[in-house]
Amino acid sequence: MNARAAILEAWRRHLADGRRRSPHTVRAYGAAAARLLERTGAADWGTVAALGAAGLRAQLAARRAEGLGNASAARELSALKAFITFAQSQAGEEGSTPPRLRGPRLKKGLPRPVTPDEALGLAEEVADEAREPWIGARDRAVLMLLYGAGLRIAEALSLKGADNPLGERLTVTGKGGKQRVAPMLPIVREAVAAYAADCPYPLAPEAPLFRGAKGGALSQGVVQKAVARARLSLGLPATATPHALRHSFATHLLGAGADLRSLQELLGHASLGSTQIYTKVDAAVLLDSYRSAHPRA
Repeated sequence: MNARAAILEAWRRHLADGRRRSPHTVRAYGAAAARLLERTGAADWGTVAALGAAGLRAQLAARRAEGLGNASAARELSALKAFITFAQSQAGEEGSTPPRLRGPRLKKGLPRPVTPDEALGLAEEVADEAREPWIGARDRAVLMLLYGAGLRIAEALSLKGADNPLGERLTVTGKGGKQRVAPMLPIVREAVAAYAADCPYPLAPEAPLFRGAKGGALSQGVVQKAVARARLSLGLPATATPHALRHSFATHLLGAGADLRSLQELLGHASLGSTQIYTKVDAAVLLDSYRSAHPRA
């Protein structure tokens, strides 16, 4: 194994084992690091650690020339900053800070759901920016419950230790005490299981599943602040909030062919009227795509 391959292997191992990142993130972050090493010719930790803002700017310029969009460019910048931070620790420069470089700004427009890539990227970015690995795993698990299962943030934070491990279905108590059954995708169950394995506090059956840094129940404000920091790093608009992930869950299901009655049940809406808003959101997204792509629009 040559020096560059050894660097990439160590980076991927750190992401997968040390930071417990998803396979999707390990692949994406590993690919970003590989492209940086290829362009710069760096083959040791010290050279990577010494890369400055100019080096990252040149890397992003090269990627943008290949057609990389704003959101993807912001995500790549975040990956490279994390890679350089890891390189600094490997080079014995613990405590150094990565280059300060802001990601591209996205155009402001009407509030809209985030894309699937942006939703997953937001969850991964929140995890990457956390001060401790278990806190990152916790915040990622909460966001995956919002986007992957359509839970309200209050519903996710009301889960108890007895709910872990999650099964393929979860009975959720929503507004007005209304109960519904929410399907749990494997990626959601895995995210919650990873958090539970890392959590330093005992998860007693009647205690809150999601804990704050000091062991108490996790508050909505902590999650909202973490998402606010992450969306700035990714260049996402202010509408990319935790609640927007639930809206995105609904919009993407509707776009994939889900009927309104099924969506009403999944979201826990008391009336169909509350669910019908998503037909307008979906139509707005389609119209925007048409205007952006059609040569006669």
